[in-house]
Amino acid sequence: MGSEQERRRVAALREYHLLDTPPAAELEAVIRVAATVAGVPYATLNLLDDQKQYQLTTVGFAGRPCDREDSMCAVRLDHGVFVHLPDAREDPDYRDNPWVTGELGSIVFYASAPLISPGGLVMGTLCVFDGQPRRLSQDQIDRLRDLAGIVVAFFERRRLARLSAGLRETIQGRDQWTRTVLDNIDAAVIAINTSGRATLVNRAAHGLHPDTDMDAGPDRAAARYQLYEPDGRRLIPDDQVPLAVAMRDGTSVKGREIMIRMPGREPRSVLANAAPLRTADGIVSGAVVALHDITAEHARRRILEEAHERLAAANADLRRSNIDLTHFAGAVSHDLVAPLASVGGYLELLDDPDEPQPRITEWVTSAARAVARMRDLIDSLLDYGRAGSAPVRALAVPLKDLIDEVLHDLAPEIAAAGARVSVPGPLPEVIGDPVLIRQLLQNLIGNAVKYRDPGRPARVEITADGPAVRIADNGIGIPASRREEVFDMFARADGQAARGHGIGLSSCLRIVERHGGTITIGDTPGGGTTVTVTLPGKQSDHG
Repeated sequence: MGSEQERRRVAALREYHLLDTPPAAELEAVIRVAATVAGVPYATLNLLDDQKQYQLTTVGFAGRPCDREDSMCAVRLDHGVFVHLPDAREDPDYRDNPWVTGELGSIVFYASAPLISPGGLVMGTLCVFDGQPRRLSQDQIDRLRDLAGIVVAFFERRRLARLSAGLRETIQGRDQWTRTVLDNIDAAVIAINTSGRATLVNRAAHGLHPDTDMDAGPDRAAARYQLYEPDGRRLIPDDQVPLAVAMRDGTSVKGREIMIRMPGREPRSVLANAAPLRTADGIVSGAVVALHDITAEHARRRILEEAHERLAAANADLRRSNIDLTHFAGAVSHDLVAPLASVGGYLELLDDPDEPQPRITEWVTSAARAVARMRDLIDSLLDYGRAGSAPVRALAVPLKDLIDEVLHDLAPEIAAAGARVSVPGPLPEVIGDPVLIRQLLQNLIGNAVKYRDPGRPARVEITADGPAVRIADNGIGIPASRREEVFDMFARADGQAARGHGIGLSSCLRIVERHGGTITIGDTPGGGTTVTVTLPGKQSDHG
């Protein structure tokens, strides 16, 4: 027998593990039947590997192994045919065999049916024998062949049972491994069958839906699992639930964002990835979804966005501060240094004892005016600083009460200008810092009076439209080309140094921006300026 063929034959024999375990009762019964069919007292089931013959089970004698070269069954094993010897002593291939000569046995009659595996490999024989000559009929030979086939079937059943047990153990091990992995990952995993009932739910999925009936089927799944659109306001339509889409369309769903709002628990934002499950022939047999919790990621993103906004605002403030410092240097050189030089000059003149008293009084008055201009500038700078650095309190501020206080404080300036300030309708209540908002209103109303048109009586009207407050005057107005520029520090609406220091509107812009509001400048019908300020209002103010 060829070495490769023999290697395969021995490997097939060992795959059955027949030599490792005692023979089953049905094999012993088959051997007994074989002896009865042949009408002999002796029968055996012989298995041969590359070195020995093993008598797996016997009838009529005690079996024992022997070397393969001494085996009668090995003589024609590679032929794979039924061997029938009425008298082995007369056959030249067998008469000198130890089992015939009396060394191992005294066999005269001998017959064997080969045990052929489904792969066509001969593993051994079903052997019957006697100590006297005999001859089998064709019917007996056929029955012995049938019994050999039954023996091989028993071998196969035993092999398949062992493989099935091993496969079952492997599947159970893999199933346990899979469940252990699934229960120790953060993603929630749910698998369903074609009826929509859950076949797999891992630990994270139970955590997301602790009290949900997973076997309730597909009806009202969005409501049962509390699956909402990302904004958390509307339930997802049942036909758009990722598992339903994967099952119905047989396609995957990638990155579908969902908010889960289970009662009594914090809402969770998740990304759903779903896919259909298919049988070996491609038929959809279910679906599986993995839900990745991105709630913390959303929180981190919000924090980063807020940080970016704060950084952008800080950078804008820094750029504005740098511009302000540049302007400040020019302002100091003119608005502070010039009055100081004036005061210094008048003080030197006072040092002349020959000057008449009226001249001295005039110089003192001029010096006092210069000092007053410096004090106004310093006060304006302090107001600007407070507008940008003071903490903003969020309080309900009735604008009517605040404007009444401002008009009371400005009453001398209003009277001196011959101006009339009117509030013809109700004013809203806004949310903000009352001190800063008062500073804002005082600057705007004061400007409306200060920059009046000398050719007509000054009129100022304060009105409101929701949270928007309008201060309209009939003064000199601001050209459209300069309405953005006037909010820069030290810019003057009329371009005249005598009218102010150019800090008031910069302070107003700072206050409004710190409240999250807006300030714009437009025309007043008939001439003049209308400043519109919008501050955060109460809910009713926003509708």
